[in-house]
Amino acid sequence: MTDSLFPRFGRDFSVGEVLFREGETGDEMFVIQTGRVRISKLVAGEQRSLATLGRGEFVGEMAILNEKPRTATATVVEDATLLVIGAKTLELMISNNSEIAFRLIKKLARRLDSADELVQILLNPDPQARVMMGLRRHAEAFGEETPTGTKVNLSAEDLAKEVGTDVGHVHDVLRRLTRLRIASAAEQGESIVVADVGRLLEFLEFLVRPGTDGSR
Repeated sequence: MTDSLFPRFGRDFSVGEVLFREGETGDEMFVIQTGRVRISKLVAGEQRSLATLGRGEFVGEMAILNEKPRTATATVVEDATLLVIGAKTLELMISNNSEIAFRLIKKLARRLDSADELVQILLNPDPQARVMMGLRRHAEAFGEETPTGTKVNLSAEDLAKEVGTDVGHVHDVLRRLTRLRIASAAEQGESIVVADVGRLLEFLEFLVRPGTDGSR
């Protein structure tokens, strides 16, 4: 799916527009060309952010593939240009282009792994560990590579909601990671840059090691 498809399928969306809502039926999927889209799900009466996706990602494909209601809500959080692909068009693309089919399968597999990881994160009793595990999850599954590191399109508030803790724990962890030059929050607060994912994993392993409180 490339920019050459834009003349036929491209549309512009503004911040706040809802692409689809959880529980609705749907026969369209969306491929992000520019901007960002937040995926959220109603959990215990509260909308919980699952991911914030950027260029190259797609949303809404499951409703087409399994013909079931939408499992989450998709909201534009940064003015976006999207390809809007209908069910029939997607079927033709997959039939005629094995590369598209392969990319779709890879992304679906990655999404399943990420969902499984979120369950494991929520089972961890340590809120600081949950914050770091959540940050790692987004960096590995949805991060954007930049000259300064892996950019995670996620605010501290969204990360706190996702891992089931208060935003104070997120800010505490980010301050520690900033001092260690492992990660830092962007000035506008809507993203986090992980300078070194490898060091983040090492620090997380130390934090969750039995018999340690993660401090030195």
